[in-house]
This record gives sequence, structure tokens and C-alpha cells, in this order.
Amino acid sequence: MSSPKPTARIVATGRCLPDRVVTNHDLESMVDTSDTWIRERTGIRERRIADAVTSAADLGAGAARMALCRAGVDPLEVDVLIVSTATPDRLLPSTACDIQKLIGVGNAYAFDLSAACSGWLYGLTVAEGFIAAGRARNVLVVAAEKMSAIVDWEDRATCVLFGDGGGAAVVQPAVDDRGIVSSHHGSDGALADLLYRPGGGAVMPMDEEVLRRKDHLVKMAGREVFKNAVRSMAEGAERALAAAGWTPDDVDLLVPHQANIRIIEATAKYAGIPMERVFVNVDRYGNMSSATVPIALDEAVEQGVLEPGMNVLSVAFGAGLTWGATALRW
Repeated sequence: MSSPKPTARIVATGRCLPDRVVTNHDLESMVDTSDTWIRERTGIRERRIADAVTSAADLGAGAARMALCRAGVDPLEVDVLIVSTATPDRLLPSTACDIQKLIGVGNAYAFDLSAACSGWLYGLTVAEGFIAAGRARNVLVVAAEKMSAIVDWEDRATCVLFGDGGGAAVVQPAVDDRGIVSSHHGSDGALADLLYRPGGGAVMPMDEEVLRRKDHLVKMAGREVFKNAVRSMAEGAERALAAAGWTPDDVDLLVPHQANIRIIEATAKYAGIPMERVFVNVDRYGNMSSATVPIALDEAVEQGVLEPGMNVLSVAFGAGLTWGATALRW
């Protein structure tokens, strides 16, 4: 089976990370935990945490500027700005409109996309659709996440997992066989309560009681999330590979959502891809929600791990539950 001809490709990536590093040893003074406990269960050693004045939009804008510069694209040449975020700076307007102002993409139309940790891969497929329809030539897909603002720093089960960061990519029409070869996405709203924020929305507006109960912060059923994450990412990988006409042996590099090392290892095993062909940076950044994949891609390119012509498979899952997988020829 031959691979489909790509219609869109990533031409450049960028990332933006806060300067502040919070190690596991730092967390030992905040909650009842230990460096050994965290590393053995998650593989995380440290994460980046933004200061109070740095917004999700700031992180997304920093990554977007880098991607545009590397692509040689003027901000006014951007047709569409898609922003994935689970941590919008405010409910109205969109974080995308705030980023639009920060980076000067005044000719683009901008909107947010909400699919939690799967959001950037969802956004990549939306960008592909705009290009395939002839509606855009330059699409900027950004992930902007300030997870530190929505975790309970007294809950050792969740606060050790997350970090902040922004990632971005410029997507343009494909000119050869390099680009997005296939994608598969899914969701299951019946599993929404496994990972969610119960308060702060229209159903349970923010008030003193919501704040007291911390219902505006992330709640997670860790064991069930783990099980469904591995299942959904393995299924997504299988479907994307089949649509691309690839086997696991054809994949040069797997770039998974960096949730924790156990999920990454289990997903790679079920996908039939050895860990030496898996890119991992969860040890340094933790789970940055939808920003993990674009940041990992950017680092893989910078480190020379990801080179032109390589077959790449990226997979993610998130609250919703949502999941997705994308096969790319880099």
C-alpha cells in the first residue's frame, strides 16, 4: 500500500519555556512526596513553572515568534492562527486573539481549540484542512499552556505532574512527499470525569464555595486515566499507521505526548516501536498538556534526532477523553 500524498507540511517549529525550574526536591518542601517517589512513578525530575506575570498567551507568543522567524514568514502573511489551550488566560476573548495582538498577525483570523492534551494534534489537522480547501497558505498552530495555574499545589498526586510551556509550528502546502501523511482522532465524553475541572464554568460559576472546595482545579482518577491513555494512544497509532500505509518498522521516530514515562513506555510497546526510537523529554518538563508535542518536535529537530525525510508518528491523549495520532514525513 502506497502512502497518501501530503497536502500540508510543517515548515518550522518553535518553543518557549519559563526560566524557573522546579525540581522534585523543591516539591519535597511543599507536599508529602520525594524525588524517588516522583521519578519512579512518572520519570519526571523537574518542570518549568511560569511566574505570576507570565501568561499562557506570552508563552504561546514566544513559541510563535520563533516558528515564524525560522520559517521566514512575515506575521502579516499568516492566514489563520489556531491556538490549543487547556489554560486560557480568560474566558473571553480567546487566547488566540491575545496572541494575535502580541505577535502582530493582523491579517489572520484567530481562534482557540479545546481538546486538552490532544489539542495541538487536533489543531494540526484543522490547519491541514484549511490548506487542502485552498483557504490558507500559512497557518500558525500554537499550543499555550500554564498548567501551574490550574493544579492543586497541595495535592501530591497531581501537582508533581505538570509544567508550563508553549510550542508552535508554521504549516504550509506540501510541495513534495514531505508532510502530513495521515491522522486519526477520537473522543469519548463518557469518560470526561476521569480528568476534569468541575467548577469555574457556566454550570458551576466561580464563587467562594468553589474556591474553598478547589473545584476550579484539576481532578484526576490516575489509574483509569493511565489505562485509557495507553489504550487510546495505541489505537490511534495503529489507525494512523494503517492510513499511512506504514508498519511500526517504518517509523523512524515516535514523538508521544509527554504525560509520564510509564504511559510513554506502554504506548511504545503496544505500538510495536522500541524505546530507542522514542523521543522523551518528560524528565525535564513534565506534562505541559498540548504543548508537549510541538516542544518535543522542536527539540528533536534542534538536537538532530529528527531530520528531513524521516517518518514520524506523534500520538497524544487528554481530558475529554480525547486522543489523536498523526503520521508525518518530515
